[in-house]
Order: sequence, then C-alpha cells, then structure tokens
Amino acid sequence: MRPNLFHIVLSAIFLTTGCLKTSAQETPRRPVSIPIANQKDTVRLNPAKLAEADTIRRDTLKKKKAGLDAIVKRTAEDYEKIDQVKKELTLYNKAELYYKDIELKAGIIVMNYEKDEVFAGKIKDSVGKYSQYPYFKQGTNVVEADSIHFNYKTKKARVWNSRSDQGEFRVKGEISKRENDSVVFIKNARFTTSKNINDPEYYFYTDRIKLVPGKKVVTGVTNMWIADVPTPIGLPFAFFPMSEKAESGFIVPTFGENNTRGYFLQNGGYYFALSDYYDLSVTGDYFTNGSYGLRFESSYAQRYKFNGNVNIRFENIIESERGFPDYARSRQYNIQWSHNQDAKANPNSRFSANVNLGSSQYFRQSLNLANVGASLNNTLNSSVSYSKTFNTVPQINASLTATHSQNTNTESINMTLPTLQASVDRIFPFAAADAPKKGLIKNLNLQYNLRGENRIQTTDSLFFTSEMFRDMRTGLQHSIPLSTNFKIFRYFSVTAGTNYQETWVFNTIEREYNASRDEVTERDVKGFDSFRTYNFSSSIGTTIYGTFNFGDDKKIQAIRHVIRPSVSYSYTPSFDQYYDTYQYDASGALREYTRFEGGLFGVPSRGFSNNLGIAVNNTFEAKVRDKDETKTEPKKIMLLNNLNFTTSYDLTADSLAWAPLRVSAGTNLLKDKMNINFAATLDPYAVDNSGNRIDTYNIDNGGSLFRMTSANININYSVSSRGDSGEKKKENSQTARNGGREDDLFGTAVDLNDQRNSMFKDDEEKGAADKSGGTFYNAKLPWDLRFAYSLTYNNTRRERTITGNSIMVSGNIDITPRWKMGFSTGYDFVQQGVTFTQLRFERDLLSWRMDFNWIPLGTQKSWGFFIGIKSSVLSDIKWDKRQVPDRVIR
Repeated sequence: MRPNLFHIVLSAIFLTTGCLKTSAQETPRRPVSIPIANQKDTVRLNPAKLAEADTIRRDTLKKKKAGLDAIVKRTAEDYEKIDQVKKELTLYNKAELYYKDIELKAGIIVMNYEKDEVFAGKIKDSVGKYSQYPYFKQGTNVVEADSIHFNYKTKKARVWNSRSDQGEFRVKGEISKRENDSVVFIKNARFTTSKNINDPEYYFYTDRIKLVPGKKVVTGVTNMWIADVPTPIGLPFAFFPMSEKAESGFIVPTFGENNTRGYFLQNGGYYFALSDYYDLSVTGDYFTNGSYGLRFESSYAQRYKFNGNVNIRFENIIESERGFPDYARSRQYNIQWSHNQDAKANPNSRFSANVNLGSSQYFRQSLNLANVGASLNNTLNSSVSYSKTFNTVPQINASLTATHSQNTNTESINMTLPTLQASVDRIFPFAAADAPKKGLIKNLNLQYNLRGENRIQTTDSLFFTSEMFRDMRTGLQHSIPLSTNFKIFRYFSVTAGTNYQETWVFNTIEREYNASRDEVTERDVKGFDSFRTYNFSSSIGTTIYGTFNFGDDKKIQAIRHVIRPSVSYSYTPSFDQYYDTYQYDASGALREYTRFEGGLFGVPSRGFSNNLGIAVNNTFEAKVRDKDETKTEPKKIMLLNNLNFTTSYDLTADSLAWAPLRVSAGTNLLKDKMNINFAATLDPYAVDNSGNRIDTYNIDNGGSLFRMTSANININYSVSSRGDSGEKKKENSQTARNGGREDDLFGTAVDLNDQRNSMFKDDEEKGAADKSGGTFYNAKLPWDLRFAYSLTYNNTRRERTITGNSIMVSGNIDITPRWKMGFSTGYDFVQQGVTFTQLRFERDLLSWRMDFNWIPLGTQKSWGFFIGIKSSVLSDIKWDKRQVPDRVIR
C-alpha cells in the first residue's frame, strides 16, 4: 500500500505546484535579447569563505530507505481497512498476506508499514469458539501459533503457543522469541515425532530450547512424558542435529545379553557422510566371551549415471570358554556388492555387478543376522560384467564377466575369472542389406562367436590361496554357425544349419600304467592343444488352429486349440582321432580315453549320433460371455498355458532307441491367483527284476503303453482380501540379495541393524485405520495368504515311492487397524513332521512400533521382542530382548 500512497502524493505535487508548457506542430519564436553594457564588478570574493560555503552545502545524512521494498499482496473475506494516521493495514476473516518469501494466513492481520511490523491472531466464530489460527511460512520454515508479532525488517518475532516442524521433530512452545533468521528461543516447550502435536502419545518436555532451523536443537533439562505422564527418563541437556544434509556422527550401540556368548554391545560405530555421492558406515559388535564382528557399509549414487552399495562383514565367533571340551572358534565373512548403471548413461556400454560371496556358514552362524530365508538357502551366486557394442557393419558385441557359484552345504566353489564373449552380428552374404530375405539362399546367414574362460574349482578352505589358482583351467572356443530358414508347401517352416567349433585348451592329461605301483597314473600336461568338431541339424514344423464353437448364447462360446508339431533331425559324426589308449592293468588290457578330459568345453564326441526328435506343443483358450452385459465382445480365458510332449529316436542305436516321453503342462486358475505346473516322464521300455531297462516294450511285457518313471506337481496360490495376489514386491530386498526368497513362506527376516521397519503400510494408505484407532474392525479383516504344495513321485526302478510331499502356508491378518499377526508354517508328509514355523505379532503404536517374532521349532528355534520409536532421529530409544538359535560352529 505504501508505494500507491507515494505515487498519489507525488502526482498531487506536480499538479498543484508545477507548470509545464508544451507546443505542437509549430516552434515558438525565441525572445530577442537586449545586450547590457559591461560594468566592472566591485565585489571581491574571499576563497576561504567560498570553500567554507561549499562544505556547508554538502549533505552527510543518508536518505531513509522506504519501509517496503517489494510488492505486498493481500486478501480478506470481510474487509480491508487502511488507517493513514496510524499507518496500519487491517485484514479481517480469512486474511492472507504475501510479502517477498513471507506467507501469512490468519483470522486477523494488522500490518504497520511505518514500524515494519505485522501482527496476526485468531478470531471468534459465531458460537464464540476461536478459529483461523495464524499460519506463518518463510522459505521452508512453517509456524502455526495462537498469535504472531513479527518485524519483517529486523526478522525478529514473538510467537505465542507456536507449533512448527523441524525435520522429523514437531515442536510446540508456550512463548517463542525469534532473534533473526538463524536463532529461535522457546520457553516451556515440548517436542515429539508424533503426527498429532496437540495430543501426542509421547513427548519430551523442557523449560527452554535454543533452535537453529535446519541445523540443530539445544535444550535444557529434558524429561520424557508418555500419555501426559512423566517418566524417570530425563537428561540434564540434549543436543539434536537438524541438518538437511547428511552429517557424520556416532552410532549408539545396543546393549543386551546372549544366551551363549554373554553380554554384548551391538551395532555401534560411526557414520561418515563423505560427500553428496557416497557415504560409509562402520559398525561392530562385541561379546564378553571374546566374540566380535565388524561391518563396513557404503552406498553411492550419481544421477543419470549409476548407483550401488557395498557391504563387507567379518565376524570372529567363539563358543564356550577356552579349555572346555565344547570350545570352538570360527571366522566368518561376507562380501556383497550391487552396482546398477543407468540405461541413459551410455547406450553402447554397460557395467553391472551383483556379488554375494563369503563363508558358506555365514548366514547360519552370524552374530548379527536373523535372516531365516538366507540361512535356509544353500547357494550363493555372484556376477560382475562389462559389455560393449561396436557400431560397425556388421555390429560387434563383446563382454567380460566374472562369476561365482558356491554351495553352502558341500562348501564347493566354482568361479570364472573372467569369461570373455564376443560375437559378430549375422551376415547374409546372398542378400542385400535393404532387400527382403526370403527363400533358401537369401536367408542363408552366418555368425562368429568367441568364448574364453578361466575356470576355478575350489573349496572354502582353499579360497584365495595359491592352491586355488594352481588348478585353474583356461580355454577358448570359436564357433561359426551357418543356418537358413524357408517355407515349403506354404504352411511348413523349415530351418537347417550346421555349426563348426574349434576348441583351444592349455591343459591336457596323459594316462599311463605304473607297473611298480600297479596303478594308473594321470599327469597334467601344460601347453597349447586343440580339437575341432561340427554337426548338422534341421527341423520342420507348422501351426494348426482348431476352434470348437458352442454358440453365442452359451456361457462358453468357443474353445480354441493351437497345436505346434515339429520334427527335428541332428547328426554328429564320431571324432575317434582325438582318442588314445592306455594300459589299464598288469594283464595288458587297454582302455580308451581322450587327453581333453576335464576341459572347460567338454570332449569331442566319440559316438556316432543320428537322432530324430519329435515335439508337440499345445495351448487351449476359451471364449466366454462377459458378466458385464454392456460389453459386446466375449472374454478370453487361458485354459492351458502349455501342454508339451517331447521324445527322440536314435537312428544308430541297436537297442533302446526311443528316449522317454517327457510331458509337461501348466495353467493359471482363479483369476491367475493359482499357478499349477505338472511334469512326468513316461518310459516305453520295461525293466527286469533288477530294475534295469531292457530292450522290450512295456506293453509287450504285460504292462501299459508307457511306464511312468517320475512325476511332479507344484501348486502356488496367493490371495488377498484386497483383491490382489497378496504378493509384496520389495525392490532390492536384502533377503533376496542374500539368496533367500522374497515372499514369507520361509518367514520374514529380522534386520538387527535397524528394526524400525514395519509390516504396516503408511498411514495415508491405511485410510480409516487412523480414525478407528485400536478398536476392532466391524466386518472386514484385511488379510493375505500364500499357499505352496509340492509332490514328487519316483518309479525309475519299480520302487513306486513318493520322494517328496510337502505343503507350505504363510499369511498375515490385521486383527485391528493397528494389530497385525502373521505366520509361516508347513508339513512334510514324507518325513511326517512340521517344517519351518514362524509366528509374528506387531502393534503399531503410532510413533512407536512393537513386535514379537517366535520360531518355536527346529534348529532355528528362537524369539525376539522389540519396542522403539520409528523415527530415525530417536531410533536409539528402544528396548530389544531376544534369544538367538543355538548354533554349532562347523
């Protein structure tokens, strides 16, 4: 308002005291001047007095800057009042005022533009109740209060009953005094992480607070209140960092007692905020019996380029006491590295890593891990790869990959360091690049592929030792496939091709009979060697469509059957030139062998192969009338995703020429919530009394056409009261990263580093759960259920036994909006016992979380109780009690 008044006054001055003469089109004449006779000036000027007069004219006072230096926007529902005498602007009822980065809303706002002050307060409604409390926002700082007195020049303010958010904290103070942009003093304040600042379930009370927004909170004597009841928990002073950026600091450990290792301090350490792109967390554990653990965790990311994290964990585990017969000691470690490159970073090259390697017993004996899914897993896998595409003509693709596969039961490790793969894109020598490729000749194409490996087979005990690299195998394989495809008789597709392979190795073997020791010795021969093989294959197939119509007035209008039969032929000659003989015993008996045994890419084929393969693939689909009568088109439903039959016939075999018939099928039922997969092996040949196959058809031996030698069926069913499948997808799940399942059929993992994660969804997604508090549901109980069943039958040698028959069930149910129960269990009908079982209970206490996990049976028998504040700022305020499984060091 001030600039508008200034303009009005300035205009009035010009209109009343000023005179301006203008003209148009014609220039007025200038008056004629009359010269005056020159007269002598008799007044003498004194230079000193003249200089003094000049200094007096100089004004040393600075002009006062206008009170408002930006546009003021305001609005009010009832009225706006301007008092020119008091220099005040009053806005009443739903008043809003905007000045620079200041946003102020209240029932009444009074602005004194001479004193540069603003007052905001609440007003009474028609029933005499106060409403429209002041809302003040400057930048990212928001304050709600009963009344506000603010000077927008000095930035000083006084606020009564202020309510503001400072990071995860919500602060409410009786009187707040703001000195400037950076310091606020609050008297008789309480702060909490509860979403309801007016009636929190808990808070910390203090008589004084010094608040530096966005940086820190310093308090005096602080006492914790729960449900408006003071507790003995108090501090003489408190300091809370409030920086919006990551800050380095100590991580407070958890104190407790272990049933086998004594008292402990766990998950204590230091967090290093090294930069905006990466960080480092160093934590450790110590037990009074001497066990300890160290962990290094780092996350890194650069937008539009890459992101990843690294976990390095080491544990020194001690059982019992030195000198006792059950004393044992082991060292366990685990290394995990995940790296993902953004697809937009470089379209022609890509680097990725997914590493999970370490001791085979780490997940079963870890001091700081309660991950059941990972402990039940028996494989660890890793892969680090780099690939690049060269945009030449033809295009070239190359990649380097290092892999690792580890069996935690046998403790065997297979690694490739590294694997080189390169390929040249398909070349069509008889067709132009832009011409259609049709027919036998124009479709003829060839490729070049290269694969090289350094493969290591070792064990846990020899990992990263000289013995590990001593037995390393190296080899390269070149292959040139030549193929074509074309149609015959219009409906039949034919493919034919040949493949030439050349294998280079750097290790071969030599066998000979040692007469003095009466045994065969095998010697490893270092040096380059190679062998070459080739084969031929072809296939012919077609697609047959059949539709069975039942009428448009039927519920099932039609069933569509798609059949894809195919016949294939493969020929591989015998490469006898790569086979030698050696003396087997003292009698001079000879046996054949090839020096390439144990190589990376197998051995050249010795037997002549001439096989004919037969396959029939089927799918069944139905058209049904849609329940929605407004839709005119029928709905398609898949009855059988696949029903496949495969077998082969060896044209060169003198007996047992037919291979067993393999049957497999799969389908989805109940709106794709149930998945069923079935497979069986049918042998056309009979067996003798010893269980060996004989060259007699089973039907000629008094049996049926086929003899079922094996079969298995797997059923998975997931359902939820919300109508979805009940599955919870967790990206980058630590359980899956450790090698376990993402679902909870084998229970849920407990992360002892951070137990603030809840089974509940966010409050915004729960909807009515916030309104109903802890009361019971009236009718609908949210729940989800997962069901898995597996049955395996074996009759290879007429044993007719069920080798596997088990069921697994897991589910979760919301007993009340804030009580949730979950379970995972199963039963093995072969072993006649209950499989892994876990019970889970959780209570959402708004700002707090409480849970109880119990594994009542088996080797993982344990329980754990936790209650603590969800907020990361106060995550150290918790109580954790647990009994870990009894583990035996191996």
